[in-house]
Amino acid sequence: MPPKLMQAMVLDRAGAKLREAELPVPVPGPNQILIKVAACGVCRTDLHIVDGELAHPKLPLVLGHEIVGRVEALGQSVEGFTPGMRVGVPWLGYTDGTCTYCREDRENLCDHPRFTGYDIDGGYAGYTVADARYAFPLPEGYGDAEAAPLLCAGLIGYRSLKMTGDKLARIPSRLGIYGFGAAAHIVAQVARHQGREIYAFTREGDRAAQEFALSLGAVWAGSSEERPPQQLDAAIIFASVGALVPLALKAVRKGGVVVCGGIHMSDIPSFPYDILWEERVLRSVANLTRADAREFLALAPTIPIKTTVVPMKLERANEALKRLRKGELTGAAVLVPDG
Repeated sequence: MPPKLMQAMVLDRAGAKLREAELPVPVPGPNQILIKVAACGVCRTDLHIVDGELAHPKLPLVLGHEIVGRVEALGQSVEGFTPGMRVGVPWLGYTDGTCTYCREDRENLCDHPRFTGYDIDGGYAGYTVADARYAFPLPEGYGDAEAAPLLCAGLIGYRSLKMTGDKLARIPSRLGIYGFGAAAHIVAQVARHQGREIYAFTREGDRAAQEFALSLGAVWAGSSEERPPQQLDAAIIFASVGALVPLALKAVRKGGVVVCGGIHMSDIPSFPYDILWEERVLRSVANLTRADAREFLALAPTIPIKTTVVPMKLERANEALKRLRKGELTGAAVLVPDG
């Protein structure tokens, strides 16, 4: 039996530090599973919530949507899970299954979604509950902390990569990645596996991130303000900086694709039409689908993707967020609860 109380880090209002607390262990409802959290990744989306840039979270809130843990108990009507099974829980935590988008197999655009660590208490805690439809068995060969970034940085990065076009995955092509953090370090490995050339763009003077990109096989790494030495076929922007959009459009060739891979971005400045003309494409990525999760989690160990993580105790969540904000992390911070 789980204990009655659990360790948790709680956001009470936008702009506040997370509060360390003891909360009741949640009880799984129908179609839910109770999960004992083993690790939870720290994502830039968490910063957007803390900063009030995603404006309507449930409050008070337990953040965290890169959850790795083991099934502790099953709610009514749950099938396909057994106690002790290791599972992962991502950002998309619920869809209605009935809206137009769900019926079109585009559940990532559901009209009535609920998101883990935003509408639903997440994984900055000892336990969490999740809709069983949105919990996934995890591949062997990854420790708990190493598996956590696969569940958002990996999944959103993978969906962003697919949005650059299937054709470019089958031929040698040049891919630019703007913002070389947790998502980029995973998607770069997938892209290299596909035979693409990687061009990494970082904050000016961020030699550590540039060297990290080169160590993962990038053929070039430099400042986001620089033009790459070759025209790009496609670019993905993970940094939440709208001013990068015109720069990326200028860097891609005719017919090239620029994908905005984040959930929030500062305003995009006006730009001349001629950098969009010649059939360049600018598009965003929203959330994920269960098909994305199953496909990517099956692919990851075959490459194999190696995640770079900085494990930290759960009570150091505020420090982890601070280091992420300052760009001091190589790879992804992962919180580990006591016990």
